[in-house]
Amino acid sequence: MVRPWCHKGRKQYHYRSLAIGRRRTVLAKGLVLSSGQTVRFFDLHRTGAWFARSTWNMTEAKQTDPVSRVTILGKIGSSVSYMIRDFLHRSGVPFEWIELKTDEEARARAEVEGLNDHRLPVCKFADGTRMECPTIRQITEKLGWFRDPSRSEYDLAIYGAGPAGLSAAVYGASEGLATVVVERSAVGGQAASSSKIENYLGFPSICGAELAERAREQACRFGAEILLAREGVRGEFLPGKGVGYLADGTKIVARTSIFATGIEYSRLNLAGEDRLLGAGVYYGAGSSEASLCGNEHVFVVGGGNSAGQAAMHFAKFAKTVTIVVRGPSLKSTISQYLLDRIAAAPNVEVYTNTEVTALAGDDILRAITFTNRQTGRQQTFATRWLFVCIGGLPHTKWAAEVGIVRDDAGYLVTGPDLLQEGRIPDGWPLDRNPYYLETNVPGMFAAGDVRHGSVKRLASAVGEGAMAVTFAHRYLTGA
Repeated sequence: MVRPWCHKGRKQYHYRSLAIGRRRTVLAKGLVLSSGQTVRFFDLHRTGAWFARSTWNMTEAKQTDPVSRVTILGKIGSSVSYMIRDFLHRSGVPFEWIELKTDEEARARAEVEGLNDHRLPVCKFADGTRMECPTIRQITEKLGWFRDPSRSEYDLAIYGAGPAGLSAAVYGASEGLATVVVERSAVGGQAASSSKIENYLGFPSICGAELAERAREQACRFGAEILLAREGVRGEFLPGKGVGYLADGTKIVARTSIFATGIEYSRLNLAGEDRLLGAGVYYGAGSSEASLCGNEHVFVVGGGNSAGQAAMHFAKFAKTVTIVVRGPSLKSTISQYLLDRIAAAPNVEVYTNTEVTALAGDDILRAITFTNRQTGRQQTFATRWLFVCIGGLPHTKWAAEVGIVRDDAGYLVTGPDLLQEGRIPDGWPLDRNPYYLETNVPGMFAAGDVRHGSVKRLASAVGEGAMAVTFAHRYLTGA
């Protein structure tokens, strides 16, 4: 069943399936309204989340809605092709991947000279546009998502559009603050790459990309500006004024800032790792690649919930999924419901006390080597698929350059953790103590995984984003 609703005062109709999160059969490819507008259905990359979307403007922010499928033609093992698939998947854009296996196929279908043509991958859009080996920024521009800031100064600048950043955007904009969000890639952060989220309150089962898209729509509806494919290169953060300089020369000026830049998965630090990145070695849950792993052996490194969910998702497609963990078991690191499913899955196996110690391959990954940490025994497995979901390194190199305090691991220190034997930190200019999520620079806050002492859970990040806005508002009003 599909139910329409219209935002009061605006002639924008949005359609959404009432069975979101459950797989259903859609009997029609589209509905045609009396106005002639078509509402199209699509499957969000086989995650089981069906929903309908209007072909009119995506939000009140007038960003273009990418309802038309993007076709990507390329060869397996291309890091650029993976980057594009991952971006589109995490952005909720439906796409078709066509693997080119021979030079003849490349000439006939992609209109290039062969598999090694530098113009691959080729992206084709529904309006006939053809893009050769495009960058994420070029794709963002084509989808109508790339924009420049509309203001010379904002009340609130948010760096990072993961769960914490999106939550801050929703609450900041809804409270009337002129809000801008800067994100270097796609919205949603690591959560957007998750095939299924089951322990977030009120959502028994939802795809991470869809949850992120809903949050983005909410933020834009309240008036927040989201600048995608923009990366900060340096900043100047002083009490009452933060200036962020982006790689393309854009300058963001704001009275308060929230840093929600998140973390990235740790590297294995093995020979050939960088060369094979996106060509058999992947960081994160890799949901965009699951359907390409049919009848193959997939390896997932990591013992957290993200690794467990990734393994269960791959198990729907792969012949065998092997989870590799350094510890003696998964019991202390994975939620019980996931443990039960892993144990019950016939094609999922777990190697404990084990780590990946070698990678082998030419242009793509061909094999990996395990080493048992207790016995020293080594085993080599042929595979093209290795997904790494271990540890985390915070995106805070910029903080050291601007004098914002970090802990030894690089996480931003806030609130009570800044106090030294109960005393305010050196250089703190105000009579009060720092607010709970405030850094050592007044008016500059941190939220989510990037913050020292944070709980690495989706709900916690969302909560911290909302809390940070409360403190930012308090700072602005002098309350």
